[in-house]
Amino acid sequence: MPAHLAPHRPTALVVGGSVTGLFAAAALTGSADVTVVERDGLPDGPDPRRGVPQNRHAHLVWSGGVRALDRLLPGLVDDATANGARLVRIMADMVSRAPNEIWFRRFTATGHRNLVCSRDLLDSVVRRRVLAHPRVTLRQNTTAIRLTGDDRRVTGVRVRSGGEEHTLTADLVVDASGRGSRSPRWLADLGLPAVREREIDAGLVYATRIYRPPAATAGLPFPLVNVQANPAKAPGRGGILLPVEDGRWIVTLAGTRGGEPSADPDAFTGFALGLGDPVIGELLRNAEPLSGVAVTRSTADQRRYYEKMPRWPDGFTVLGDAVAGYNPVYGHGITVAAQSALAVREVLRRTPLTAPGTARRLQRSAARPVSAAWDLAVGQDAFYPGATSTPPSTAERLLARYVDRAVATGARNPRALGALLDVMSLERPASRLFSPDMLIPMLFGPRRPFLSAAPLTDRERGSTLS
Repeated sequence: MPAHLAPHRPTALVVGGSVTGLFAAAALTGSADVTVVERDGLPDGPDPRRGVPQNRHAHLVWSGGVRALDRLLPGLVDDATANGARLVRIMADMVSRAPNEIWFRRFTATGHRNLVCSRDLLDSVVRRRVLAHPRVTLRQNTTAIRLTGDDRRVTGVRVRSGGEEHTLTADLVVDASGRGSRSPRWLADLGLPAVREREIDAGLVYATRIYRPPAATAGLPFPLVNVQANPAKAPGRGGILLPVEDGRWIVTLAGTRGGEPSADPDAFTGFALGLGDPVIGELLRNAEPLSGVAVTRSTADQRRYYEKMPRWPDGFTVLGDAVAGYNPVYGHGITVAAQSALAVREVLRRTPLTAPGTARRLQRSAARPVSAAWDLAVGQDAFYPGATSTPPSTAERLLARYVDRAVATGARNPRALGALLDVMSLERPASRLFSPDMLIPMLFGPRRPFLSAAPLTDRERGSTLS
C-alpha cells in the first residue's frame, strides 16, 4: 500500500523515563507509536540514575504488582529473578511486626509472593525490556516545558533539548514525571480549573545503608525483617531489612517528627536497636557496612484528584506519583504504577486512543488502584500528630480499630492472613476484610497464642551472636 494511503497510526508521548513511564509505554504499544521523553540520561545497566532519589532505599513489589507485571510484560519477573531478584513468600519468608506490635506467624499457605531486589536492578530490567520494543523511542536529556493545545484537547509537548526548544506532537500525552509533576500548572495555563489536592504528612524521614551479612548467614535464604511503626506511640519508628542481589542487605530505618533517623553512620545501628523491637539492630551488629547513610525527607502522602475534575482535555493523562505519592514505608508505588498501566491498556483495547473522551476514561480507570493504595496509607498516617489539619473522624477511628483486630487475627490464622494480604497487596478491595475468611476467625478467635519475639529460626537468629 502506498505510504500516503496507509492508515494513520496514533502517536503517544510519555513524559518521564521512570518505571511508571516505562510501564505506560508498554501499555500503549498496542495502540500507538510511543516516544518517551526523559529529562536525564539513562544508564545502560543496573546503575543509579538521576531523578530517582529513592533508588537507594528498600523496595519491594507486592504480589498484586507482580501479577500486574507478568500481564503487562510477560516474563519480566523471570528476567528479574534471573538477575538476582527474589520472589519471597509472605509470610513464610518474612519476619514482620505489625503497627499494633504483634508478630505475624510465618504461615506458608497464603500464596502471596513479593518481588524483592534493589531499585537499580528492577529499573534496568524494565528499561531493557521496554526500550527494545520497536514501537518505543527514547529521547534522553530532553525537558518537557509545557503542553500544547487548548482546554479541549492537548496536542503535544513543548520541550527543550541541547539548548533549543521545539514541539513534539502526539495524539496522547502521558505525564509520568513523578512527584515533581508540573501538570497542575500546565493545565491551568490551558485554562482548566485547579485540581483538588490533599496531603497527609506524618513527617517521616528515612535513612538507608547497605550491608554485607554476617558469615553465619552464608548460603541462607534470609527472610525479610520488618518492624513497623506504631502511630499510637508517636514518634513512630520502624525499619526493614531486605536481602537483595549480590548477597547484600538493604536496611531502611524510618521515624516521624521527633524520632527521625540521622545521616550519621555511627548512629545507624543504635537507632535500629531503639525500635519497638531491637531485632534489626541485633542483626546489624555483626554485619559489615558497605555504604554511608542515605537520607530522604520527601515522604508525604500527596494526591491530586484529576479523575474528579469537571472538565478534562482529550489527549492527556497523568499516571503514577504525578497523581499520588505515598509514604514509601508501605511499598505500594511500583505496584500502583503497574496496575495503572494495565488499566490504561484495558481501556485502549475497547476504545480508540483518539476517540473523544478516551483520555478521561483512562484517567478514571487508572484512579482505581490509586484509591486503594491511598486509603491504606492515609488510614495509617492520619493518626500521627500533625499529619493533617483535620483529625480522623469517628468512622475512621472505628475502622482503624477494626483493622487492628483484623491484623491481630491474621497474625495467628492463615485464612485471615490470606484475606489481609489480599488487601495489602492491592489484589482485592478493602471489602475483603469483611469476608467470611476474616470474620469467622475473628469472631471465634484464633487458637494460636501471640508470639513473644521475632519468629527467626535458630540459624537465622545465630547471626546476631558475636
